[in-house]
Amino acid sequence: MLTDLPLDQLISYRSSQTRPDDFEEFWDTTLAEARQHDVDVSAELVETGLTTIDTYDVAFAGYGGERIRAWLRVPAGASGPLPTVVEYIGYGGGRGHVLDNLTWASAGYAHLYMDTRGQGSRWSVGHTPDSAASGPQIPGFVTRGIEDPSTYYYRRLYTDAVRAVDAARALPQVDVERIAVHGRSQGGALTLAVAGLRNDVRAALAFVPFLSDFPRATRITDAQPYREVADYLATHREDVARAHRTLSYFDGVNMVSRASAPALISVGLMDPVCPPSTVYAAINAYPAPCEVLTWDYNGHEGGGPVDVERALTFLKAQLG
Repeated sequence: MLTDLPLDQLISYRSSQTRPDDFEEFWDTTLAEARQHDVDVSAELVETGLTTIDTYDVAFAGYGGERIRAWLRVPAGASGPLPTVVEYIGYGGGRGHVLDNLTWASAGYAHLYMDTRGQGSRWSVGHTPDSAASGPQIPGFVTRGIEDPSTYYYRRLYTDAVRAVDAARALPQVDVERIAVHGRSQGGALTLAVAGLRNDVRAALAFVPFLSDFPRATRITDAQPYREVADYLATHREDVARAHRTLSYFDGVNMVSRASAPALISVGLMDPVCPPSTVYAAINAYPAPCEVLTWDYNGHEGGGPVDVERALTFLKAQLG
């Protein structure tokens, strides 16, 4: 069944989210601090037994100079420069096994698949710790450090995601003029954030993106992970305004405000995890050209392989 507004209302829906006066200063300062550390990319070829794809174990300096792991996959023998997809991972997942996620390299792209700090134990393995965790929280990541924007978990993760593009640009296999960012769910949220924080990505592909329109999302769905915020605030009754102020610095509705890359965004109209109005809130705030894949009878899986099929066509048009 439909979990949210009908499509005609979604198309015109606008979020009630507010934008902090120091939003741009906050992010400009955060990224400037991160770039005081050299990106310091390392890449070591891994023996996988595959004959069509070469895989490298990559590390680079993310937020606070901390080492972030990634896989780089390229067509076997490719020396570059290649059009490139930098991909971010869904909630709870890590970069996974060396033989996972072979689509983009099989299609001829260099593919940098960034690990997610502190995650990678729910459905795929991760290898990057989150050393800055502190303060009371509901189990999970959405309320970690929520007392203040400077300590919030997603400040670190969004910064890692921006730095992943810097890392990609430092790799010889990558064409720095043809980089796209991509992700599903939490990875879709990181995709939208990077599209808004950088002006040098050529395309953004965000499937069923998470972390948009917190004022609505935290009140209309009982599904995790948004439920983490509701559970936290059910206990921290007097901290509602403070928590929502923190979340406003990371809301996709605000993150996309400076985006210039053409986007492909998918949404499932029966999605209880990322309700469609929250996705459309980001879509309707997106200032650059935005193609929308709307799936009437799908939930958080969105278009599944059809999203990928459409993405291959979209990327060919944007990256050549």
